[in-house]
Amino acid sequence: MSEINNFLPPKELWPERIYTLPEYKEYPQKMNSTEELLDKNLEKGRGKKVAILFEDKKFTYEDVYYQCNQFANGLKELGIGIEDRIIIRSPNIPQAVIANFAIIKLGAISVPTSPLFAAKELAHVSNNCGAKAIITFFGLLPDVEKAKPDLESVKHIIVIGGDPNTIKEKGFIPLQQLMQGANKEFSPVRRDRHDISILLYTSGTTGPPKGTAHMMEESLIVADGFGKYCWRITENDVIGGSAPLAFGAGHATFCAIPYRFGATASLIARFTPEGMFETIQNHRITVLTLLPTAYRKMLEVPDAEKKYDLSSLRILTGGGESLTAKTYYDWKNKFGQEIFESLGTTEMFFVFISNAVSLKAKPGSIGQAVPGYEVKVVNEEGKEVGIGESGMLIARGPTGTLYWAAPEKQKGSVMNGWNKAGDFVYRDEDNYFWFLSREDDLIKSSGYRIGPEEIELALVRHPAIADAGVIGVPDPVRGQNVKAFIVLKPGNTPSDELKEEILSFLKENIAIYKLPREIEFIDELPRTVTGKLLRRVLRQKDMEKKK
Repeated sequence: MSEINNFLPPKELWPERIYTLPEYKEYPQKMNSTEELLDKNLEKGRGKKVAILFEDKKFTYEDVYYQCNQFANGLKELGIGIEDRIIIRSPNIPQAVIANFAIIKLGAISVPTSPLFAAKELAHVSNNCGAKAIITFFGLLPDVEKAKPDLESVKHIIVIGGDPNTIKEKGFIPLQQLMQGANKEFSPVRRDRHDISILLYTSGTTGPPKGTAHMMEESLIVADGFGKYCWRITENDVIGGSAPLAFGAGHATFCAIPYRFGATASLIARFTPEGMFETIQNHRITVLTLLPTAYRKMLEVPDAEKKYDLSSLRILTGGGESLTAKTYYDWKNKFGQEIFESLGTTEMFFVFISNAVSLKAKPGSIGQAVPGYEVKVVNEEGKEVGIGESGMLIARGPTGTLYWAAPEKQKGSVMNGWNKAGDFVYRDEDNYFWFLSREDDLIKSSGYRIGPEEIELALVRHPAIADAGVIGVPDPVRGQNVKAFIVLKPGNTPSDELKEEILSFLKENIAIYKLPREIEFIDELPRTVTGKLLRRVLRQKDMEKKK
């Protein structure tokens, strides 16, 4: 029996998987996703076509194929084999994509991690998955070195970039040395389509990062589903954005979907609004996917609609947090383009609800079920609720939640075979879904269920407010009260008068029962590396302050 089974939950806790699209039924039982996504492009005569664009560099499918094979041979020489877990710690650069292809090609398991993980988080992830090696970018080496004494299973550290002599002096392996002279051919190790090939770790919104296991077939599934039916990808497309490879959105976008169609991936190592605009223009990006925060930062660039040529774009999508109708309209008014909001999770690997399904956006909604998925809104007993009624979002399809070494977490994430997304939503008469709150963040006050995001969005429309976070705090009578943490814009001073002004402003925008009963001014809100608000940190700080 595979030792991997020791880390996976019992089969009875797995969600049901359904394969309703014909594409999913055609996969061979024994397969290798790198072979399907990369090698077959050479078989189809696309060797000279550009696979990856990065800054002013172009990597053809032939380049990626041969470098992948050399990488795989180098790893094999180190003793890396089937089911070994290999961490990738890197910004979005071509070598990271090639490393991912190589790891999977030799039958090992790719573990991309956030380049912003601190040494403590890196050690946690490494020990949690039992990593045998770490592949890291030279600029991110310091935290790897800090974590090294706590790494329980790592035998090799391979470094991308930097001075080879310096790297060797530290006892690590330069990537140049690993690949130098390595054979440019490598036969893919075919494994069962349901074997684990990728481990992605959550961003730590509700605690330490948790591993989510993904099967060999899933890299094809996201391409043949969302890529084909929502983005409508052809070989003429250039797909760009800034989501890290460590999260489902980035991994599917830059390590899977483009190559299924012989298209091109456009990489950017570090997001800046101006840098993203320049990349769209220079790489002629046709499909853009970004966090809503990124779109909002780009909207702040003065005269961007005059400075940059965005005419290549044909579809824009966003997810990871609420886009809001305001951002949708602000972008459309400034650039004349729609942003199709979507919802997905690292657990489900990618997007399963999107406005891109019909290309008819309802601003403010998260969209409709992506082809291949079924989505419902249910109450706490699992019974489906009616149109317009709030409830828990559950979904099932060809991907599903599968936690690594966390059976208790798995139990709470599956309901009667369906995946619990952890969100409270409602469905309208056109089967569009509307986000209300994360399940953990829902505020229950005097019998009302209150979503904090609605209040936060109302708050940031106040001219004095730069950022806002809302939580529920204990109350002996109501159960919970609404509390708002507010970051003011420069030039504004905290005061009781300003609190009253804010409350008066809110009364014009939200129901009275949703009004904050407590307001606290703070300098900065806690957020993850991808910009998600850490409400658990706000709750924890509030509890400690009131002890």
